[in-house]
Amino acid sequence: MTAGVQTIIYPVKDIARAKALFSALLEVEPYADEPYYVGFKAAGQDIGLDPSGHAKGMTGPVPYWHVSDIRGRLAALVETGAEVLQDAQDVGNGRLIAFVKDADGNLVGLLQDPAA
Repeated sequence: MTAGVQTIIYPVKDIARAKALFSALLEVEPYADEPYYVGFKAAGQDIGLDPSGHAKGMTGPVPYWHVSDIRGRLAALVETGAEVLQDAQDVGNGRLIAFVKDADGNLVGLLQDPAA
């Protein structure tokens, strides 16, 4: 099951500048502020800044679809011809993320939170 796009992650080169820009845009302080990731929650969205994103193949912002079975959705996307750029991995507290590139070069992210 898919719960829709609730997370967008931007690859950034200068995380301090990007953090300042998104703080000004969203008018909130980050809930996560680490050298490897800065995250904001605003208007029902989770906005992330990833300073390693470009190295992982992110060419721009990646929308993350929240799903209940990340491995099943990932397999379904691969069956349609998508290329896995980041296989499912735990990014902390049981949250799993992955992303693929479709035949047109679009990036599609998947995110699965742990069961409550």
